[in-house]
Amino acid sequence: MSTNIERTLGLDIVRATEAGALNCFTWIGRGNKEAADAAASDAIRGTFDQIDVAGEVVIGEGIKDNAPGLFKGEKVGTWVEGAMRLNIALDPIDGTTNLSKGLPNAISCIAASLHVDPTDEGDEPTGLLDIPAFYMNKLSYGPAIRDAFVRDPSLPLSVDTPIEETIHLAARLLSKEVHDVVVMLLDRPRNAHIVEAVRSLGANLRMVSDGDITAALAPAMPGAGIDLYLGIGGAPEGVLSAAGMRCLGGGLQAKIWPRDEEEKASLIDIGWGDKLDHIYLSKDLARGDDILFAATGILESPFLDGMTVTGRMAITHSVLMRVRNRTVRFITAHHNLDHKYIPLRSKHQKA
Repeated sequence: MSTNIERTLGLDIVRATEAGALNCFTWIGRGNKEAADAAASDAIRGTFDQIDVAGEVVIGEGIKDNAPGLFKGEKVGTWVEGAMRLNIALDPIDGTTNLSKGLPNAISCIAASLHVDPTDEGDEPTGLLDIPAFYMNKLSYGPAIRDAFVRDPSLPLSVDTPIEETIHLAARLLSKEVHDVVVMLLDRPRNAHIVEAVRSLGANLRMVSDGDITAALAPAMPGAGIDLYLGIGGAPEGVLSAAGMRCLGGGLQAKIWPRDEEEKASLIDIGWGDKLDHIYLSKDLARGDDILFAATGILESPFLDGMTVTGRMAITHSVLMRVRNRTVRFITAHHNLDHKYIPLRSKHQKA
């Protein structure tokens, strides 16, 4: 089977994120994140209905809040004979609350990995790891820090390392003063201890109200001005972020963070008890080299510019990346809305 997934499917995956972004545009600022999610999901499903792949959603939307979306186990694509088998992870809108309020930081994103059946017990696993938890504690950093860690694994760079020590290490590796290190995190009560630590050191703090994936990828994006991403966010978003980080050459570490004793007991019951203390690297969450990551900006973020609509012309900004060769393509598309066709699963007609 050909593994040239980017040349074969790259633009099709981008078309899916573009369709998701365009179809939820009218819901920006209208206070209905469920309707926006449903609109994006409908367009992504409809776009995949026209792509000759045999795709299965392994990480989908709705795990935390039963939002409308594409769910684990769902089949996408035409599934015609001989179609490329894919594992799909996606978030039709990362930053739904922001979108519903008209705030910055929302994207539509998809990671696609070749589905490879193991031929030997000794084969390395491939694909996107489905973490059966709501949240993970995460640490992400750019290529300079990741490369230093690869050269010297004894560096105290870990999601378990005290925040203050991590920031001091980042300053040293980046040849910065501590007060120049920029840390991004989700503005949540569960991350209050990180806020306190960053402020006590005098480092720069950037908080986002929503949009876990864009925030986690920001340290690896040239020009984003972010050095570290820290804190507790969604587990599905962590896997998508890991795929993107592997494409960008940055690093991500994550550890399961049970919300309460009930969730911890549930994870133990399904056989994940021995994994609760495990620190996953990006290569553990997004395994193998035949992985694509695509995203389209909906509202401006540190990762991508947002959409603009002037009259009957919409402009989208997307990125297409591949793990194998770390090529990062930025795609600006001009969509004439009088002629634009957005295939919707719900209607099987243009929007």
